[in-house]
Amino acid sequence: MKVPLLDLGEQNAALRTELDAAYARVMRSSQFIMGPEVTELETACAQVVEVKHAIGVSSGTDAILLALMVLGIGPGDEVICPSFTFFATAGCIARVGAKPVFADSCGTCFNIEVADAAAKVTPRTKAIIPVHLFGQAAEMDEVVALAGRYNLAVIEDAAQAFSAQYKGRYAGSIGTFGTYSFFPSKNLGGFGDAGMLVTNDDALAEKARLLRAHGAKPKYFHKMVGANFRMDPLQAALLRVKVPHLDSYSRKRAANAVYYQEKLSALPSVALRDGPHCRNRHPENLSGFKVMLPTVHEGRLHIWNQYTLRVQKTEAWKRPESPRDALRNYLAMKGIGAEIYYARPMHMQECFALSGESKSKLPVCERLSDQVLSIPVYPELPREHQDYIVEAIAEFLNG
Repeated sequence: MKVPLLDLGEQNAALRTELDAAYARVMRSSQFIMGPEVTELETACAQVVEVKHAIGVSSGTDAILLALMVLGIGPGDEVICPSFTFFATAGCIARVGAKPVFADSCGTCFNIEVADAAAKVTPRTKAIIPVHLFGQAAEMDEVVALAGRYNLAVIEDAAQAFSAQYKGRYAGSIGTFGTYSFFPSKNLGGFGDAGMLVTNDDALAEKARLLRAHGAKPKYFHKMVGANFRMDPLQAALLRVKVPHLDSYSRKRAANAVYYQEKLSALPSVALRDGPHCRNRHPENLSGFKVMLPTVHEGRLHIWNQYTLRVQKTEAWKRPESPRDALRNYLAMKGIGAEIYYARPMHMQECFALSGESKSKLPVCERLSDQVLSIPVYPELPREHQDYIVEAIAEFLNG
């Protein structure tokens, strides 16, 4: 049996007539830069996450970069972000000339450890970027409180968490800015690169729209140096077709996650960790288990962009490869797609390594990089495929 990590074919095939109509509409209009298609998607997304302003941009990466530019962050400034994240989070900080300052992660929900972030605030710190990793919101009460103490901007990297919630509020709607990605693998996935920047601040939204199009208003009259962060109308039109189905996609992902929790937690050497809240630093005491299942913290609506296991090395493990890599290879042999998000934390990347800096200052995220493995959880995943995955994991653990 072949089980891909993600299969977009069935989802897109179900919408073929509407997608074809949206494509044809854009072709007939000959409006290929900005225009009503982008405006309509912006309105729809603003309604979904309950914000005043949604600004369509060229990618989730460019949404972060635009937010930093709007806030005037640049050389000499520092921005705190988790080390365990996709490169774009830290890369955008470096691209504006600022310094990314890396914080450790919670071993339970994978998000930023706010206590560690607080210890790294300096007079040069201008912002913090919590990442709502894998579809679950970070501890935003703690992030907002920290930002308030030091007058920091909060840029929520919600690339993987469009429509996820934190205590009844949408991820991305709580801070100064929220950023989203519509990369094809996301829960609202497009047909290439596209993203959205959101805010409730009128002045910041106006500046973001200006910088999105080379800082020009009117055309050819440039008030400031911006860039080309415009969303293509074709992407906007195709994404607009999918917006009404977003809740269904998320509910199906959640149902798949619940099924995994039930079936996998029944296996020997597997545990669903329901430990201390991520606001408290806690010992990484995982002895006695080989596989830890992901946990949903209280007050969160998880949209399960990824379903991520922690595969632990025990004293009994004698093989040269790590058990995580061994499980991934075993699943591949069985035809099951699995992926490592992320194999190396940002503070250990060559481009961010500082001369003489210790490589062991962020112990939790370093362990996460050695242990995490994401398995299929996409909405159209059949139950028989999930059963096959569970059986394969059981075979590996029993072997």
